[in-house]
Amino acid sequence: MTKVTIYTDGSALGNPGAGGYGAVLLHGKHRKELSEGFKLTTNNRMELLAVIVALETLTRRCNVTIYSDSKYVVDAIEKKWVFGWQKKNFKDKKNPDLWKRFLKIYPQHDIKLTWVKGHSNIPENERCDRLAVAAANKSSLKIDEGYQNNV
Repeated sequence: MTKVTIYTDGSALGNPGAGGYGAVLLHGKHRKELSEGFKLTTNNRMELLAVIVALETLTRRCNVTIYSDSKYVVDAIEKKWVFGWQKKNFKDKKNPDLWKRFLKIYPQHDIKLTWVKGHSNIPENERCDRLAVAAANKSSLKIDEGYQNNV
């Protein structure tokens, strides 16, 4: 099975505020960088969206290791909290639109998430942070409908 390493990060300027995500996908000598910015969102949404978009980019079943500095994302998945939230239809949970989107892509891969400390000189994590911040600072930002429709 194809092995892919993914680094992700999300950022919101103001939280809530303008935000963006960044992801770096690595497979052998191949590298792909992803980023996008939104007018009004939260840090947690961008952290989760980075993971989702990176996984949605993969075109076949992969063995994926994801490195994220988001305890929110890593713990929800690795400690299997998200599956309990799903059973309760995400009652009183934030970001149900993104968690449902994640759960659609999750079974298509063998996924392990690993938490890394943010801003600790891990080159690919630092690159994701720069991508996320740059995306959030663009003059033309998308609307995060999942956030704005539920505020």
